[in-house]
Amino acid sequence: MIGLELAIVLGAIFLGARLGGIGIGFAGGLGVVALAVLGVAPGNIPWDVILIIMSVIAAIAAMQVAGGMDYLVGQAEKLLRKHPKYITYLAPMVTYFMTLMAGTGHTAFSTLPVIAEVAKEQGIRPSRPLSISVVSSQIAITASPISAAVIFVSGILEPLGVGYLQLLAITIPTSLAAVLLTSVVANRLGCELKDDPVYQERLAKGQVTIRGEQKLEILPHAKLSVGLFLIAIVAVMLYATAISPTVGLIEKPVMPRNDAIMAIMLSAATVITLLCKVDTGKVLNAATFKSGMSACVCVMGVAWLGDTFVAAHIDGIKETASTLLDRYPWMLAVVLFFASMLLYSQAATAKALLPAALLLGVSPLTVIASFAAVSALFVLPTYPTLLAAVEMDETGSTRIGKAVFNHPFIIPGVLAIGLSVLFGFLLGGLVL
Repeated sequence: MIGLELAIVLGAIFLGARLGGIGIGFAGGLGVVALAVLGVAPGNIPWDVILIIMSVIAAIAAMQVAGGMDYLVGQAEKLLRKHPKYITYLAPMVTYFMTLMAGTGHTAFSTLPVIAEVAKEQGIRPSRPLSISVVSSQIAITASPISAAVIFVSGILEPLGVGYLQLLAITIPTSLAAVLLTSVVANRLGCELKDDPVYQERLAKGQVTIRGEQKLEILPHAKLSVGLFLIAIVAVMLYATAISPTVGLIEKPVMPRNDAIMAIMLSAATVITLLCKVDTGKVLNAATFKSGMSACVCVMGVAWLGDTFVAAHIDGIKETASTLLDRYPWMLAVVLFFASMLLYSQAATAKALLPAALLLGVSPLTVIASFAAVSALFVLPTYPTLLAAVEMDETGSTRIGKAVFNHPFIIPGVLAIGLSVLFGFLLGGLVL
């Protein structure tokens, strides 16, 4: 029966990938139903992860309606246009820190058009900065102080003596260093733009245009909304640190960390709405709100499906995998890589597999070092930010090959994750 059940799980994930977007969440629910028909009891729905995503997205959407996102994009464009020759190095830093601050990689949507345009104007192959920027926005989730994935991993590691700050002290420098080194390699991938036959063909047909700098209208309260959101992030970090057993400033907190994050983020949304005079009706139509709610459904469906299968066979999985992981701990990163490729969510992948890994006796160091591997969302060329990068590149340099996997995101993505895992083992061994 386990073979049939695994086939149902993989079939549901494949169907969801074909449907695209929120469809993978739909298909996850279908998979749970199919497993229930076979007598498998449904697993746990990751409500904590879903609620954290919802609350963070609520604050980000309020900030976007107040003009904060346009303000940040404007600042990013100024930076890139000031140093256009270094766009392959600067662009991934922009998407990395925007994701680090927001806790969601969907913030990259707003900067990808700017990256593509500046590269094109300078005669730089746009696939170079676009590919590493998309990868950077995905891997930064594992370093964001307010991402659902980081909060979940921190929660399962704290009983083992690894605090919130220790986790961030490893994931932030290792992922950032990996992105920086990968951008050097990405800057040499593919032929020069002027030598690309697809670009030359589009240029001859008049399909490539130079738009120049875009003048965004910055709303009066844009800067204030960004400032309020940053204060909320700092408040989350301070509270999570204060209640951490390794710090012990607050021994008996009134609110656990997850509840505090949700309350602080919703409070931030309230203050932004009041002080920045935000129309709450517009929040529901904000791009970040829609993408965030879509992510919640995806996490619910695929994580529920994954937990259902794993919980039903945890004893067998322990017996099979414990020896292998004990002998080759880096194999956890490989498992997380391929799982996230199918699950399309860092939080869902972490929720589905990392608790089981710890039950198998995997060390906290291995979990933290392998954590970056949950960011392999770029492998299948159907992830929203990846598709957006392809569509926004008029030159055709950021294209998906006939073999599906031969697209410009593969090499930067695999390299960035590989380096981050390697650095994680090295730095983690010093910190822990």
